Amino acid sequence: MKSRNRPDEEEAEYSPWTPRNSWSIGLIKFVSFLVIFMAGIIIGLSLSAHFTRSFNSQTEIFFPKTMYTTNCDKECLSFKGFLSPAHLMHSMSDKELFWRVSMAPKMKEYPFERVPKVAFMFMTRGPLPFERLWDRFFGGHEGLYSVYVHTIPDYKLNVSESSAFYGRQIPSKEVSWGSVTLVDAEKRLLANALLDFSNERFVLLSESCIPVYNFPTVYEYLIKSAHSFVESYDENSQQGRGRYSRHMFPTITLHQWRKGSEWFELNRELAVSVVADFKYYSIFGKYCKPSCYPDEHYIPTFLNMFHGSLNANRTVTWVDWSRGGPHPATYGAPNITPDFIQSIRNNGTSCMYNSRPTSVCFLFARKFAPSALDPLLNLTSTVMGF
Repeated sequence: MKSRNRPDEEEAEYSPWTPRNSWSIGLIKFVSFLVIFMAGIIIGLSLSAHFTRSFNSQTEIFFPKTMYTTNCDKECLSFKGFLSPAHLMHSMSDKELFWRVSMAPKMKEYPFERVPKVAFMFMTRGPLPFERLWDRFFGGHEGLYSVYVHTIPDYKLNVSESSAFYGRQIPSKEVSWGSVTLVDAEKRLLANALLDFSNERFVLLSESCIPVYNFPTVYEYLIKSAHSFVESYDENSQQGRGRYSRHMFPTITLHQWRKGSEWFELNRELAVSVVADFKYYSIFGKYCKPSCYPDEHYIPTFLNMFHGSLNANRTVTWVDWSRGGPHPATYGAPNITPDFIQSIRNNGTSCMYNSRPTSVCFLFARKFAPSALDPLLNLTSTVMGF
């Protein structure tokens, strides 16, 4: 019986081929293929999206899209704004400002049509009594000059919008007569004026200064000069060498010590050198205390040490010290006559200009009282030529 059952078991395990079984297997294969295919598409799309985001992210680093949507009229640094700031007010400290303007271009050729300008830098504690005189002097010569005004902090000049002084105040700090803060103000004026790359000559003036020639004469005289105009001389007296401190040695020696008028005129190269200097300025800050008067010694000494050949060794601002005392003579309305102004313009003395003698030695004059304004306005066309 047992031998008969084995064939039956084998027959039970055997299943013959039928069309139904074939269709089921094909359906399973197709569904499996479709699932794998769809999974591949999903994985591919996911990887593609990830790659695209990654690529765009990396591209954004080097080619940011936002730079093309920025309002460049207000936010982008333009070349024009770099050459000449539209506004004089800024938030830079003196240290930041001096550092910025000391970075002078090395290329001799300018990538723009540069018309050299004269920077007129006024140091005043309050109003400018000769504003109307200066406006008449500047009139019709726009583009050839720049004006900068250093006042006491928070003081606002009251001038009309048509004035050359309108909007020309720079960030200022308190100044004390006879202290190094006067030198700070001078360097601050120079630095702000240096922000305009077209400024080539830099004249320091006070509220009591006046021009004694017309603008074309002053402009040509300064722009064509091969030298700057800084008075620098050795005076063997208590008011000269007597102000030297032995603590300055050996950085500054008595042999190098010089004295001169505060009212200077510099070309751009020397203006950058003065603003960039910290080493010698710091010596004056430490050892040139009241009764030394840093404003009368710092720039004359500095130029004598390093740039003597570029200096005419004289000032272009006339002043009368003949009466003695700590301050020069002041002239008011009764003193203003054609002969008086003419005596300043040509007082019989001779000086050197571009290595040749000339009778035109002074372009400006001080000190004048506010009462002198109207008489001076009456002489501008007949005597001063403007």
